[in-house]
Amino acid sequence: MLAKVTSKNQLTLPKSVVQLVGNTEYFEVEVENGRVILTPVRIQKADAVRAKLAALGIGEQDVTDAIAWARAK
Repeated sequence: MLAKVTSKNQLTLPKSVVQLVGNTEYFEVEVENGRVILTPVRIQKADAVRAKLAALGIGEQDVTDAIAWARAK
């Protein structure tokens, strides 16, 4: 497959590649031995952060207390 770099330095990925990596907005870009490597990156959304806090048992009051503690210093 070929992908063309535009005059504005943009790269359009082939549709078949996009379908394989799924719904991805961001890619980590690396150059290794003259090859450009694109790795899909999933940006954590607020819901994922809330779920992680809930799993850790951290509630709103804990966050409020932590902010108050940090601001007191």
